[in-house]
Amino acid sequence: MSSMRGPVHTPAQLPNVSPAGGANQVRVRAYNERLVLSLVRLHGAQSKADVARRTGLSAQTVSVIMRVLEKEGLLSRGEPVRGRVGQPSIPMRLNPDAVYSFGVKMGRRSADLVLMDFVGKIRMQLHVTYAYPLPEEFLDFIVSGIKELESRLTAEERGRIAGLGIAAPFELWNWEEEVGSPKGAMDVWRDFDLHAEVAASVPYPVYLQNDATSACGAELVFGVGPSHPDFVYFFIGSFIGGGIVLNSAIFSGRTGTAGAIGPLPVRGKNGETLQLLEVASIFVLENMLRERGIDPEPLWYSADDWIDFGEPLEIWIQDTAKALAQAIVAAASIIDFSAAVIDGGFPGWVRERIVQATIFEADNLDLQGVVMPDIMEGAVGAHARAIGGASLPIFARYLTDQNVLFKEVENAEGT
Repeated sequence: MSSMRGPVHTPAQLPNVSPAGGANQVRVRAYNERLVLSLVRLHGAQSKADVARRTGLSAQTVSVIMRVLEKEGLLSRGEPVRGRVGQPSIPMRLNPDAVYSFGVKMGRRSADLVLMDFVGKIRMQLHVTYAYPLPEEFLDFIVSGIKELESRLTAEERGRIAGLGIAAPFELWNWEEEVGSPKGAMDVWRDFDLHAEVAASVPYPVYLQNDATSACGAELVFGVGPSHPDFVYFFIGSFIGGGIVLNSAIFSGRTGTAGAIGPLPVRGKNGETLQLLEVASIFVLENMLRERGIDPEPLWYSADDWIDFGEPLEIWIQDTAKALAQAIVAAASIIDFSAAVIDGGFPGWVRERIVQATIFEADNLDLQGVVMPDIMEGAVGAHARAIGGASLPIFARYLTDQNVLFKEVENAEGT
């Protein structure tokens, strides 16, 4: 495949299962183990009785599965819960130390490498900034960064690493003028096979996904997903991107670009039609600061440690909110989303200001005939892209597809 256009590497297709939710046949035991792990991840600590009720599997089958998962260290025992009669139930939870995964976020101004545990917590991370990304430098960051993080782990911990997930923008050669790279400098990405080059350079399975889609996936799994099965997602990075979640699964569409969000047309200050990314992207703030003689580099040092740039930041927030409000109304006019989730590569206090301003702007639009979703902050935060990337190997090896999981639970509980 060419540089960033290949197929998304996602968990393998799951076997067909019975409407009851699970299957007792030996040949699909691996699937049932994934189902149990996914239920515990989604709902927190679960007893054997809880799992049997949610999956429709027999108590004996559940007991065998959970015993195996505990023996392998994937599940750990909680404190016994004593009821009125019978033996106390033992809740089982995911063991955070059971599995680790590397995740890489490549942005147009910075890159992050994280080591994530089995429950989605970042254990270690590295960060680098640059004027614009180049393939060899990015590859070197991954290879040297993994070696550095590995050096901080024991041999046993290194043996628990499931793989490496990369979250990167596709077609990086576009919009080079907006990010200030020399003309033609980004063309090198056209023929660079990122997945193949990284896979040949690291000793782990490698997965590749669009960065905004990865962030949306992280929000689905570790954020608002469990309470909102349908939402439109906005992630404001150097360029705004996003995703669509329907029935608790990311909807990527015919070509894999559904929910790209950035090209969505909005009305500018002077009534002109612009793309959303031309207003609600961090590169716009960067250019505003530069025009005022303010050094914009603190934007890229650390997403969690922005300084308050005063008036230009407030102008950008208000412009972004106006554009986001229009985009949310447009999205809600097509699909009845329960939520519109806004996150980005900035601190929580910036996200809060953007969300509150967006709610205000949306209330001032013509909403006749539109059922508005709840406009809310993302729960994952600035590292959502890296966390989403790190989730790919874990889902591939240990968990079920989120859509399948919710269907199985609904079917079992409806019987």
